[in-house]
Amino acid sequence: MQKRKAMQNSNLKWIYLIGLALVWGTSFILIKKGLVGLTPIQLGALRTTFAALFLFIIGFKSVFKIKKHHWKWISISAAIGTFFPAFLFAFAELEIDSAIVSILNSTVPILSVIFGFLLFKTVSTDKQITGVIIGLIGSILLIVSGATFNEGQNYWYAILPLIATSMYAINVHVIKNYLHDIPALSITVGCFTVLFVPALMVLVFSGFFSEEVLLDPAAQTSMWYILILAVIGTGIAKILFNRLVQISTPVFSTSVTYLIPVVALIWGFLDGENLNFWQLLSGLLIFVGVYYANKKRKKKTDSVVTKSVLE
Repeated sequence: MQKRKAMQNSNLKWIYLIGLALVWGTSFILIKKGLVGLTPIQLGALRTTFAALFLFIIGFKSVFKIKKHHWKWISISAAIGTFFPAFLFAFAELEIDSAIVSILNSTVPILSVIFGFLLFKTVSTDKQITGVIIGLIGSILLIVSGATFNEGQNYWYAILPLIATSMYAINVHVIKNYLHDIPALSITVGCFTVLFVPALMVLVFSGFFSEEVLLDPAAQTSMWYILILAVIGTGIAKILFNRLVQISTPVFSTSVTYLIPVVALIWGFLDGENLNFWQLLSGLLIFVGVYYANKKRKKKTDSVVTKSVLE
């Protein structure tokens, strides 16, 4: 029975990985469109508020499955896995193309390995580390080629998504180590239960509810983009990702960030952003890194890794 369940999880995790890559790869162009009529503060707060309302509708009862001692970790996960990154990515796209920001997002796996070792004593195999490095090289090449063709952009803003990806990397280990026994829907709804009031307060103080914003056609169009982003790119995607973390390793689950730039680059190209041969070649290298990092390991190695993750 356990062997059969493990095989099902092995197949299911790839479906989740590809699905999340498509959804989150599209998220960056939606953020770009949202910034046409909204400020980064308004966008981040509105995204969180919309997602919270959607999740309350589909799964509010699931929060009752969260025990008292879990709420501490739910709150931490909510802050570093959702709240602050939403604002950091929005500010980053003021100066950097959406596709380039998505590329910076691909640093999550290598940061997951680093923070896993430093903070959670998680052991990764040589193949995982090698695959992560290959993927990271592909990401760096994408950044360099992007910077070459977009000299007018302020790459100091690249620090912001790197801070966000560090938070994502730590959050993966928080879920894996402290929330692995809670249903994915419960984790997600719990996080947005914590975030709803703070996000709404930020939205109020941002001036979002003024007539100037609410009656602005550009802002109204941006709200539709953020609604799509919140429901699909945040709400549904968070449920899938939390489940992916539970049925796979931190390295595998964060490997989705290697596939996201490929999708984002396509959207960026369709929206008039530069795309060149070296970016396509680098995207292929990223795929190689994902494959190698998740190449089937020996059972003995798997046991050691699993034990270290759960301890």
